[in-house]
Amino acid sequence: MPDHLHWLMELRGGTLAECVALLKSRSSRLLNRRLERQGPLWQRGYHDHAVRSDESLHEKAMYIMANPVRAGLASTLGECPHAWCRWPL
Repeated sequence: MPDHLHWLMELRGGTLAECVALLKSRSSRLLNRRLERQGPLWQRGYHDHAVRSDESLHEKAMYIMANPVRAGLASTLGECPHAWCRWPL
């Protein structure tokens, strides 16, 4: 998606806030350097949702993978070059 990120993950250490801060910091630094620009890349804060069951996990993974199709950026699941999933859907 060109204007937001969906990220489904399992924390192995640290907090979600620390993980998001690290992602935002490193990606901002890299992209600003590559694009020869300065300033914020991400909006403040984030939205999260705790997945509590395998069924909900599959539902959320399918939602994320289908997002580019719903937005008209792809015609099939997995067509978007930045989308990937480590589980068979």
